[in-house]
Amino acid sequence: MSGVLELRQYTLRPGQRERLVELFEREFVESQEALGITLPGQFRDLDDPDRFVWLRGFADMPARAAALAAFYDGPVWRAHRAAANATMIDSDDVLLLRPLWDFDLRGLRRPAHGEAAPAGMVAATVCAVPPAAARALAEDFDARLRPLLQAHGAHVLASCVTGTARNNFPRLPVREGEHVFVWFAAFADAAAHARHLAALAADPAARGALAAWCLRLEAAPLTLRLAPTPRSLLRGATPLPSATMPARPARENA
Repeated sequence: MSGVLELRQYTLRPGQRERLVELFEREFVESQEALGITLPGQFRDLDDPDRFVWLRGFADMPARAAALAAFYDGPVWRAHRAAANATMIDSDDVLLLRPLWDFDLRGLRRPAHGEAAPAGMVAATVCAVPPAAARALAEDFDARLRPLLQAHGAHVLASCVTGTARNNFPRLPVREGEHVFVWFAAFADAAAHARHLAALAADPAARGALAAWCLRLEAAPLTLRLAPTPRSLLRGATPLPSATMPARPARENA
């Protein structure tokens, strides 16, 4: 389980996403995991061909600082940083989050290089929240909205809020001064996600509950439609080798 989660969105140079995906999954997955870093998923943004999105988790903030220093001062990054950076325009769109309901990765298996894997889709919904209302909104989501979303075809994977700790690895900037609530949900594919949205819209009770919750936000939610890359651990609604077990709440003091 992660006490700290990074949601990282990279804007890439036109036509460079597949080059970064291949390099990332060949060189940067196991090399980070060996340092105690968790990589739940890497994704192509379905709505932006030049956007690469990935998740990176740590046990806590001290572990984050130590692991990032070890990786970015280590031999793998030194050998491949020029090639990776050459694909990027911007890598500073990073939300530093604290999981409330953490991804449950037990039983999941990362596909090997060249292995066929279910396509799937993950929707990450980012909500700007008033700081004083963040806890109440999170509690209401868990009590009221999560069951409605799941009853209409979503497999809710995790929910997070902005972490309160300062960025302790300033060489990698993060978005500061923002307060967000983020939830992640899995679907078999983009068509299943579209059916989910249509089902919510057709159900007056679900539509009303979601609208009432969103009225308390500071802005309309932003949903990222994410397609897993070949070696992403999270695969959407049909991960390897079987369906995920229900997610578990994260530690409150993480």
